Amino acid sequence: MDIRHLRAMTPGCGESAFFDNAGSALHTEHVTRTVVDHLMLEARIGGYAAEDREFERTEGVYDSVARLLNARPEEIALTDGATRAWDMAFYSIAFRPGDRILTSRSEYPSNGLAFLQAKQRHGVSVEPIPDDEHGQVDLDALAAMLAEGGVRLIAVNHVPTYDGLVQPAAGIGALARRAGALYLLDACQSAGQLPLDVREIGCHLLSAAGRKYLRGPRGTGFLYVDRELVTQLEPPQLDLHSATWTGPDTFEIRPDARRFETWERSIAGLLGLGAAVDEALALGLDPIRARIDTLAERLRAGLSALDGVRVRDRGAVRSGIVTFTKEGRDAQHLVDGLRAAAVSTSLSRPAGAKFDDRSQKPTEVVRASAHYYNTDEEIDRLLDVVAKL
Repeated sequence: MDIRHLRAMTPGCGESAFFDNAGSALHTEHVTRTVVDHLMLEARIGGYAAEDREFERTEGVYDSVARLLNARPEEIALTDGATRAWDMAFYSIAFRPGDRILTSRSEYPSNGLAFLQAKQRHGVSVEPIPDDEHGQVDLDALAAMLAEGGVRLIAVNHVPTYDGLVQPAAGIGALARRAGALYLLDACQSAGQLPLDVREIGCHLLSAAGRKYLRGPRGTGFLYVDRELVTQLEPPQLDLHSATWTGPDTFEIRPDARRFETWERSIAGLLGLGAAVDEALALGLDPIRARIDTLAERLRAGLSALDGVRVRDRGAVRSGIVTFTKEGRDAQHLVDGLRAAAVSTSLSRPAGAKFDDRSQKPTEVVRASAHYYNTDEEIDRLLDVVAKL
């Protein structure tokens, strides 16, 4: 990668050493211009006419996301965020009393709340899968739980927001397929930093955000739905985009993944998402992954060498998310001190993962999430500030 060129394409790189890519990464000028140009077009000719004019480009976003996932365009729904994509998938499942939902101990709170709501509404059980010695889903334990029967859904996050591990997504998929269980993968933190192949992973459903490692606009996301499954899932809400009103008492739902979309949406945002996905595809997800891994491991090594600093990441395989604490300093103090020195990180609260019952789990950590446009000099700057705080 030509890092100097990539940074020149990213105005935000001149504002700070940016390590909050797991929150909302920096756009390139091209992504920003794509969004702004469409908004200006809407201002000139109106939103409907602008959408008609850019119809082919909007359709092309489905092709781009499908290429990102090794999926088919008809298996893609475009949404206004990862939470909407995940919710549309989860709440479309017809749970029955006694069904079992298996999930990871590091599951995101929004997902956990949906599980508990399903438990109250439908009488399902929600069962966290034990972690292995690395802190990731224990595949042997998962196999044993599946062998007990009754599992309707396995729903896990690919990369937890709280530490740097990467779940064994393909291993989970193989077990899910063998047991006949549905498999929903939350790829919110992995899309854009890890290669994603839904055929290899074996998931039936996958949700992701545009704003994080994909470097797209906020308010964008997407959902993958296996075409063999899509007609078995009824969306929790319908409108004139996702269904057709065929008679006074009848309607027909779309036969593809767009049954999970709604008619009103930001065309400017979706075009920006498409531009961001195309940029990631042009660079290649394997080189992106290699670059991020190199930077993250260098950051972990540098932090581990500082007095009183403890890296909190787990996992046999790790992502670009690096979490740490410093003895005698709360995490918010560190985040604020780094921000004052023009180093952008964020606060993360592992305590929010209520299925994670580790007694030594930190309440709060600093999350420094590296992306390919970060540099060794920026890592040194972060380390220097942490050492002095």
